[in-house]
Amino acid sequence: MTDTSGTAATAAPPRAAYRERLYVTWYWWPLPLVAATLLAAEIHMGHPGVRAWLPYLVIIPLTLVLILRAGTTRVAVADGELWVGDAHLPLEHAGEVEVFDVAGASGQAAAKRKVLGPNLDPAAFLLHRGWVRPLLRVRVTDPDDPTPYWVFSTRRPRELAEAIAAGRAERTEG
Repeated sequence: MTDTSGTAATAAPPRAAYRERLYVTWYWWPLPLVAATLLAAEIHMGHPGVRAWLPYLVIIPLTLVLILRAGTTRVAVADGELWVGDAHLPLEHAGEVEVFDVAGASGQAAAKRKVLGPNLDPAAFLLHRGWVRPLLRVRVTDPDDPTPYWVFSTRRPRELAEAIAAGRAERTEG
């Protein structure tokens, strides 16, 4: 059964067969920082005193924190579980794995739009990062779990799918 409450799953799994961090790429940094600087300059507007430096001191670091916070999502296969952010799924309940790698043909991009658009089940677990193009969909086979599948971003979808298959085979053998 999945745990998306965030209470027991806040620590990263210790032994990982696969691990990645969905950090924000470098070319997404300049635009928010320029916008934060312009916003601080608008608040400043040439006034002396606290209004001259306080907007820069608050808005620019806040923007940096928000960008860094957006990149703290971790994806891992460890200790017989699939971890995506704070949620985890035991690998014995991980069913069919589908890869939607946009680097391929345009048909893959259309399939990704369908997965995230009109064909997305409202009960599905979704963790999509716009700066990470490939997606993975993992069916949940636990009959007690109301979540039909997980859809989440990953930079190395084929490697993650192999790690899930290997972990699932290891759990069924052991």
